[in-house]
Amino acid sequence: MKKSVLLIAVLGIMWSCTKKEVDPFATVKPDESRFTKVTLVEKLNEPMELEVLDNGDVLFIERRGKLRKFEAATGEVLEIGSLDVYDQSEDGLLGLAKDPKFMENQWIYLYYSPLGDKHINRLSRFTLVDNLLDKTSEKIMLEVPVFHGCCHSGGSIEFDSKGNLFLSLGDDTTPFESDNYNPIDERAGRPANVDAQKTSANSNDLRGGIIRITPQPDGTYTIPEGNLFPPGTPNTRPELYVKGNRNPFRIAVDQRNGNLFWGEVGPDASKDSLRRGPKGHDEFNLATKPGYFGWPYFVGNNKPYWKYNFEKQESLYEFDPAAPKNTSPNNTGIEILPPATPALIWYPYDESVEFPMLGTGGRNAMAGPVYYREDYEKSEVRFPGYYDGKVFFYDWMRNWIFTVSLTEDYQYDTMERFMPSTVFDKPVDMQFAKDGSLYILEYGTFWSSQNDDSGIYRIEFAPGNRKPTVKISGNKLAGASPLEVKFSSAGTVDADAEDQLTFSWDFGDGSEKSTEPNPTHRFEKSGNHKVTLTVTDKAGASAAASIEVKVGNEPPVVSIDWSGNRSFYFGKESINYAVKVSDKEDRAIADEKVNFSIDYMEGGFDLIQVGHLKEEALSPGETYINQAGCKACHAIEKESVGPNYTAVSEKYKGQADAKGYLVNKIINGGGGVWGAERIMPGHPQLEAAQVEIMVDFILGIANPQAKGSSLPLSGTYSVDKTENQEGYYLIQADYMDKGGNGVAPIKTSDQITLRNPLVRASSANDLKDAAKANGPQFQFVGFTAKDSWIVFRELDLTQITELELVLNPGNTKGKLEIRTGSPDGILVGSSTSLSKDDRPKGQEEVWFSVKVPIQSTDGIKDVYVVFRPESEVSIWNRFNLNTIRFSR
Repeated sequence: MKKSVLLIAVLGIMWSCTKKEVDPFATVKPDESRFTKVTLVEKLNEPMELEVLDNGDVLFIERRGKLRKFEAATGEVLEIGSLDVYDQSEDGLLGLAKDPKFMENQWIYLYYSPLGDKHINRLSRFTLVDNLLDKTSEKIMLEVPVFHGCCHSGGSIEFDSKGNLFLSLGDDTTPFESDNYNPIDERAGRPANVDAQKTSANSNDLRGGIIRITPQPDGTYTIPEGNLFPPGTPNTRPELYVKGNRNPFRIAVDQRNGNLFWGEVGPDASKDSLRRGPKGHDEFNLATKPGYFGWPYFVGNNKPYWKYNFEKQESLYEFDPAAPKNTSPNNTGIEILPPATPALIWYPYDESVEFPMLGTGGRNAMAGPVYYREDYEKSEVRFPGYYDGKVFFYDWMRNWIFTVSLTEDYQYDTMERFMPSTVFDKPVDMQFAKDGSLYILEYGTFWSSQNDDSGIYRIEFAPGNRKPTVKISGNKLAGASPLEVKFSSAGTVDADAEDQLTFSWDFGDGSEKSTEPNPTHRFEKSGNHKVTLTVTDKAGASAAASIEVKVGNEPPVVSIDWSGNRSFYFGKESINYAVKVSDKEDRAIADEKVNFSIDYMEGGFDLIQVGHLKEEALSPGETYINQAGCKACHAIEKESVGPNYTAVSEKYKGQADAKGYLVNKIINGGGGVWGAERIMPGHPQLEAAQVEIMVDFILGIANPQAKGSSLPLSGTYSVDKTENQEGYYLIQADYMDKGGNGVAPIKTSDQITLRNPLVRASSANDLKDAAKANGPQFQFVGFTAKDSWIVFRELDLTQITELELVLNPGNTKGKLEIRTGSPDGILVGSSTSLSKDDRPKGQEEVWFSVKVPIQSTDGIKDVYVVFRPESEVSIWNRFNLNTIRFSR
């Protein structure tokens, strides 16, 4: 009897130890609110690759030569080593990987461009001794001859589960000598970096390939079985695993099956050419075995380029992906190459036919890890099984991350956006940690720059209790001392409905902390104070957010008195205005220190864009530059891939033809002015009128007079451009004070945006139970439920007496109410009950207009259009609103 009891007890223990953990999100997609992006460190200097250690520390490299470590226990960043590197163009310290047995041997691998007379890039192994880089431990494993000062260096390092090291290498070839198509210039006497057949299509050159080697304890390496060319094959390099790459900047290896993924940064041609080849595409590639992946003969899904005679400027024939042939005199490898393998995913600057979800704009494809839940420890932050077997694919330029699912035979199946509401600033590397959380390294806005928005972040998953999402604000974040600030935690939420939150405010001035949700604090000391709010839920999960309060300098007060409506123009008219500026410390303010402008913007009115303008106080030209993504290659003052705008402005200052020349250069592309390697692709997708405004901004940096004469701070302005429904006036005034008491100068601005009074319903700021429908002629909104609504934020209803609604009730019936402040706010107007029977008799068109009188209302309001149905309404039976005209 005792033995039976003991046996049962033992079996029970064994069962409890082997019981499988239940994953509620094994097949169900988790809501984005279950992921939290945690800031670890920011303001890095060109971070490139990272390695997450088992204790949560993070090794990372910066392109200028530094090896640094984030310490998880302290939150500090330490410089643990540096290399003297050649850091021009795309070279520098590029690649980092820890040895698979790092915890035992402390070995790391670095790929870098050593400073000196030798034009090489080098793969070396180093040892960390007492957590510092021991330079004397360097074991040089491989050196790759390169063309210094060019481009496309690659440099990503990854290990597979068998201890093989993969290293990506770019084609080291300029794209700009070939009109941004495939660079295959075979002419004698040309520079060494104009023919990618010398590198990417050359089986005897490592460049333009991804190598696979097996590091040995003595610092050498061997060749694993199964590479592209067996050892001893004439005119080949046995290290090569894949070939035919342009710039495989970031690679990843599936640790379970050895599949190799990489993002391929593609060429810059913006349109197809009948006799040169396809427009540029970026690629997301997968190699399940060694292969040739097409460059410089093919791009995307094996879209072929032409064999082009640069001497005679003649197109001879299209290359054949089934039988690519390298006949270049610069080729030292085999002539007949393996058949070209097409990309898994490919996309151009404009919308992709095959993958429209990837959007439009600049491109810089990168590969992230493949996730398997069971490969990580059972932690509270481990990603769910929903992502099992999916590979993370991201774009440095477009700032998005997708997860890609494959079929059983590793073909493309589906993809979906990961954390679409979360901001990522140029993600450049990512890796899953031991605990199953995802670490993301973000490069920041500008290439070749130290960016304040760069950093290391951790994405944590919460299958049960979720961390709070913290919002922090204050009614006054700058002012003279003493300064009293009313702080608010409004917007702080916890996705778990029954959670109770506690608050802890650290005001950054050494004073006692507050536990109130919305405290008031008086700052006595001048200076910049970092105020941090930490919010903790009842389970102990916490999150924090910070803002800076500047004490000692009262911001200027700037206002624009405008005698007309502050939201709309109503035909041609003259409007009186006056700009008023005061400052507590500066007192007397000269007119010439105040910036005031009125600009008419051709087309593209966007409430989001205008909101950004109000927030950033940018000029129209700089706004267009931001929208076009130009700041990825050009900064205002910092150096980047292209010349900075200040240098451009200085160079063309005083030249009569500068504006026309630069407009043509931006639209059509070109180079040679800033060096042979600094060549800009064309931007034919941009409107000429917008480019002119961009150029005005650039020229105005060094020569403010190039912007035109400044408007007086008071007078009368003629509003005369009123026909274009998308056009709007941007009226801006700003003043920067002189600073004081240890606080930097502060700029204050006031802005007014005047838009056409005919407004599309689909341009509303927010919607509830209302669907946007994009048709060939209409962009309308359909109300799909009782009390559904749309809202237009911050509209001036002064002088507005009537709204004209163009609508189609469909098969339902109801009325539209106009309210201010909220969906249940003040009722300022209402239509009668409407159905399709109210359509004018004899009218075949389903849309008809209804005029709604508006009671006199002054000032800026949030304007709601609320649907009150009197019959059945649903997503299949909607009440539709197309446009609203605001009338005086």
